[in-house]
Amino acid sequence: MRDLPAAVKVLAALAVVAVALPLVALAARAPWSDIGRLGASGPRTALIVSFEVSLAAAALALVFGVPVALVLARARFPGRSIVRSLALLPLVLPPVVAGVGLLAAFGRRGVLGRGLAAIGIRLPFTTAGAILASAFVATPLLILTVEAGVRALDRRKEDAAETLGASRWYVLRRVTLPALAPQIVAGLVVAWARALGEFGATITFAGNIRGRTQTLPLAVFEAMQSDPGAAILMSLMLVALSLVALVALRGRFLAR
Repeated sequence: MRDLPAAVKVLAALAVVAVALPLVALAARAPWSDIGRLGASGPRTALIVSFEVSLAAAALALVFGVPVALVLARARFPGRSIVRSLALLPLVLPPVVAGVGLLAAFGRRGVLGRGLAAIGIRLPFTTAGAILASAFVATPLLILTVEAGVRALDRRKEDAAETLGASRWYVLRRVTLPALAPQIVAGLVVAWARALGEFGATITFAGNIRGRTQTLPLAVFEAMQSDPGAAILMSLMLVALSLVALVALRGRFLAR
């Protein structure tokens, strides 16, 4: 760091302090003697729902995000920039607006909701709805990560495989996707972490129903109204899970 100006170092230090200060404050104010309450029915149920929703949302992001990333990185077609903007729009869209949009699309009187209801499928205020809301906001992160990996690939191995007579599907399965494994794993972890912390779209589209749609962030919000100590402890649990995600990304998405 000797080649960096002192002002840059000071600003970097201030940025780190600004991020660390709220976390230190949480730890300082946490009622550690009440940590056993995290095993109570409410927090435990919210944690279970959070894992169910976030893991399923990450799986959806994987299934739909990887093909989108491949198309955006490799395909050339009219309107490609518009398609890319739409695919990444949830990154900048306020989560509450995303929830309202999902209600307009999949609600009981929504564009697709009526047809789904006719065949017995209901998404709003269900666990499936919470998964859809979380996947909606998390998928763009996986798309960005995998798209960057595709653009950085050395295509000579793919070209060599095609020259030897391999089909496009074979090249994708045996050459391209294995080469993208680090980026796919990184994108999957980032999408999972984003889904784990989702709040606005979930509460708007799926509600805050204990045991069904109440994830840990929603439980923190509810606890803040009547039990700030429990809210702090659950917040620290989310911090710990987020740190686990960052550790998992080490060497894949983040520099060592």
